[in-house]
Amino acid sequence: MVRILDRFVAKTFLRLFLLFVLGAPLLFILGDVTEKLDSYMDRGLPLGQVLVSYAYQYPQFVFWSFPIAALLAAVFTIQPMTVHREVMAAKAGGISFHRLVLPLFLLGLVFTGVGLGLSELVPHTNTRSAELRGDRSVRQAWLSNFVYITDAGESLSARRLTVGDGRMVGVVVLREADSRDGSLTHISAREAEWTEESGWNLRDGYLRELDAAGVERTERFETLAYERLSERPEDLVDTVRDEDEMTRVQLATLADRVIRSGGDPGRLQVKREQRLAIPVATLVIILFGAPLATSSKRGGAAFGIGLSLATTILYLVLFRVSGALGYAGLLDPWLAAWLPNLLFLGGGVILMARVRT
Repeated sequence: MVRILDRFVAKTFLRLFLLFVLGAPLLFILGDVTEKLDSYMDRGLPLGQVLVSYAYQYPQFVFWSFPIAALLAAVFTIQPMTVHREVMAAKAGGISFHRLVLPLFLLGLVFTGVGLGLSELVPHTNTRSAELRGDRSVRQAWLSNFVYITDAGESLSARRLTVGDGRMVGVVVLREADSRDGSLTHISAREAEWTEESGWNLRDGYLRELDAAGVERTERFETLAYERLSERPEDLVDTVRDEDEMTRVQLATLADRVIRSGGDPGRLQVKREQRLAIPVATLVIILFGAPLATSSKRGGAAFGIGLSLATTILYLVLFRVSGALGYAGLLDPWLAAWLPNLLFLGGGVILMARVRT
C-alpha cells in the first residue's frame, strides 16, 4: 500500500510540476515580447531570429519558475487529497503525514540539483540570446594594440591577440612589487601561447627587474610559464556583460576586481548567492506548501489557487526587498540572498511540526 501511495503522490506532483515549470515561461516570454516589441521592430530584427533568441532564453525562465512550480505542484497534490479525505484515509492506515509527503521532498531534492545545473547553463544561453537580439555584440575573435589590467594587478599590453589559436604577439607585462618600494618587473616577449593544461607561456623574451636602489637585472628566456596571468584569451577580448550572462565563478572574479578598484561589489555578490538560493528554494517551498495545503478542507481549486498566489507574492516581495537591501550594502550579501529561504524554511518547519500526523 505504501509503495502504491508513494507512486500516486510522486506521479501527481511530477505531472503538475512539469506542466507548470514548462508552461510558466511562456507567460514570461509573452510579457517580455509585449514590452520590447517596438524595440525589435526598430532594429529590423526578423521574426525567426527573435523566436530563436527566446528559445535560447527559455532556460532562464525555466530556472526562475522552479520555486513557483514546486509550490503549485505541492499545493495541488496535497490539497485535493485533503478535500477528498485521502490524507485522512492514509493516516487511518498508519501512514503519517510526514511519510505521505516524503516523495515530494525526494523529488524536491532532485529538482534542486537540476536547478543548480541550470544555473550554470543559463549564462551561456542568455549570452547567445542577447547577441541574437542585438543587446550585446558578438564576441570578438581578435584584438589589436590593447592594454589590460589583469586580475593580479599587472599591466598587460600586446600588438595582437587571436582567440582561436590562443596567441598574442608583441607582449609586454609590467608589474610593481607587492611591497610598493618602487621596484618593478618588466617582461617583454615576442609571443605568448595559451593552453588549457599549462596556461600562458611566453616565448623569446626578456625579464628585467629593477629594485628599489635602481639596480637592474636582465635575464633572457626562450620559454617562460607565466602563471600570474590567469585570464583566458576570451576573457581578454570580452566586453562587459549583464550579471545574468555570467556564471558564479565569473561573478566572483568580477566582484574581486571591483573590490580592488575601490568599488561596491554588493550587487555582484548578492547575484552570485542567488544562483544557489533559487534552486534550493524549490525544496524549501515544498516544505512550506505541503503542510499549508492541509489547513482547509473546503474551497477546492479556488483555495489552492489563492493559497499559491498569496505564497508566491510573499516570497517574491521578500526576494526583491532583501535583494535590494543587499545591493545597497544594508544586508550582508549572503543573508540578502538567503533570507527568504530562511524565513520560509522556519515557517515550513513550524507547519510540519504542527500538522496532525
